[in-house]
Amino acid sequence: MTICNEKDLLKLIKRKEWTTLRNAIHEFDHLELAGIIDRSSEFESVILFRFLTREQAKNVFQELSHDKQEKIIERLAQHALKVADLLNDMEPDDRTAFLEELPGKVTQRLMQLLTPENREMATRLLGYPEDSIGRLMTPEYVAVKPHFTVEQTLAHIRQYGQDSETLNVIYVVDNNWRLIDDIRIREIILASPEQMIGELIDYKFSALSAFDDQETGVSMFKDHDRVALPVIDSAGTLLGIVTVDDIFDVAEEEQTEDFHKFGAVQNAIISPLQATVTFLYKKRVFWLTTLVFVNIFSGAVIAGFENVLASTISLVFFLPLLIDSGGNAGSQSATLMIRALAMGDVQTRDWIKLLGKEFIVSLLLGLTMAAGVSLVAAVRAPEIILILVITMTLVVIAGSIIGMILPFLFTRLKIDPATASAPLITSIADILGVLIYFTVASKVLVGPTPPFSTY
Repeated sequence: MTICNEKDLLKLIKRKEWTTLRNAIHEFDHLELAGIIDRSSEFESVILFRFLTREQAKNVFQELSHDKQEKIIERLAQHALKVADLLNDMEPDDRTAFLEELPGKVTQRLMQLLTPENREMATRLLGYPEDSIGRLMTPEYVAVKPHFTVEQTLAHIRQYGQDSETLNVIYVVDNNWRLIDDIRIREIILASPEQMIGELIDYKFSALSAFDDQETGVSMFKDHDRVALPVIDSAGTLLGIVTVDDIFDVAEEEQTEDFHKFGAVQNAIISPLQATVTFLYKKRVFWLTTLVFVNIFSGAVIAGFENVLASTISLVFFLPLLIDSGGNAGSQSATLMIRALAMGDVQTRDWIKLLGKEFIVSLLLGLTMAAGVSLVAAVRAPEIILILVITMTLVVIAGSIIGMILPFLFTRLKIDPATASAPLITSIADILGVLIYFTVASKVLVGPTPPFSTY
């Protein structure tokens, strides 16, 4: 029987055709199997995982979501030998990423299942600060000495390269294991067999510190276009390497976290399909409740201009359009600045240069949008065209400047600039928009009546 899709596998589980299932699983690669297990129920996931070979289990487990990994470990807990094999077979960096997410007691219990060598390695990796490069690195690489000939180096790679995370880059160290340089495997292969490695290197390399933040690693991989970067300590000793696939995972996590923060969600959350209602509620309630009280100021401003509203009801019709325009302009500006700061395209010291440019851009945008709203007002309320033109221009400028400045301010205060979230910027822009609108209207329609006189 040829099994070609996910439904066929799950049907075999329902029919309890275990022999056929065991044979069918071999028709799928580890990425396909990981996807199927992630989408399956807990019972189906465990059944499928139990039928994997040891090599398959190692590769599939590392591709699963953390929640699914935990569930499988829990169900396999009574089979300590199988769990021990699974954990010992995992790559050190993947094993560290898995263990650090578990409750302390669970991590401690699972650490006892590791071989002495793996336990020592896991303990060392887990000792680095959270979100540091040390947590991400793997000690599985190939290093050679500068006096090795190319022929000796290739023999060394054949002997010790089996378990290396990557063979694209070989590292050159001195007798004290200090990093001297790295060299691409292509250069070694194309060199003469009798040449020494010291003749092929230029002693120029880029390396990460084990205590660097993982975001630093993302920036360095972007700048240097490498498949792996070495990790060193303060003395220059080679501790391990970080590969580009791990950095891709970090970049995705950081982008997700920033995206959630920009949407006023407290922290990055797991998939909404997997999250409980209570979890989603807790992550979203703080900012939304806070912004309720912030928006009270909008009502206070409107109440302070009751006399202006009484003079013409047409002002109310254009109110949502004007304040939304300011919020939208602010969100646009903030998105550009947060992205530029995250990518390193701009620094905090550049805010003054950008302020002038943002003012000119927002002025042009405001005048363009003012022309559009004046066309609507010409039909609906020609008597307030001047008010609308002035207000639209000013609220777009104000919203844009706020959206630009807040990310720089938060960065200066050592706060993630993504926290300058869209709802926060919109709320501030709304308050200013209402204040600008009715102040302009009061000057044009009513005269210099002091605002808030009746509030």
